Amino acid sequence: MPDGGYTVLLDGKVVKTPKRAVLSLPNLRLAEAIAEEWREQGDTIDIQTMPLTRLAFVAIDVVTPERPEIAERLLKYARSDLLCYRAEDPPQLVEQQGMVWNPLLDWAAETYGARLKVGSGIGHVAQAAEVVAELETAISRYDEFELAALHTATTITGSLILALALAEEEVGAGEAFEAAMLDESFQSEKWGIDTEAEKRRHHLLAELTAVGRFMRLLER
Repeated sequence: MPDGGYTVLLDGKVVKTPKRAVLSLPNLRLAEAIAEEWREQGDTIDIQTMPLTRLAFVAIDVVTPERPEIAERLLKYARSDLLCYRAEDPPQLVEQQGMVWNPLLDWAAETYGARLKVGSGIGHVAQAAEVVAELETAISRYDEFELAALHTATTITGSLILALALAEEEVGAGEAFEAAMLDESFQSEKWGIDTEAEKRRHHLLAELTAVGRFMRLLER
């Protein structure tokens, strides 16, 4: 490619995004992984079975032209991060939230200088402007492909901190998912597993695992 990127050929033609941009990828490893997704397709292309391709499409078609808007969406999560909202009872859930979530908030404070406040119940927990600004600075260091993955991970988990921890390899995808689903898992253990909820969990875990792989493929 003229811009130094890598692309994927399908029947001798360059693959393009839904908005007709060339699928130009930042490194060979990601290009090869995405090419493998295309090779695995049958007579009909099913984009839902191609998570790496979908993330690349988002990076090019959405994040590149709308980077400020994407960054602001992420900061909205920072202002109401899942990890900051704790149960008041039962004690077992309160203890589990503290054990799993507090180390992640400590990591964010040490890594970014962003100490998020924690509250109990349903009331809004207002975060200091300077803390949100530190997280904004952290987000600004990511390129468009990294930001696409970060945004997807944040949307899945409901937590910018979890997404950042995944991006920086503080946690793996499975660990991040379990942290995000902690409340739901607690309720399932108490009341039983709902079949539809379980299907949704498997789907989201697969998506987050693909995001984690995408992040690793982007590493320089």
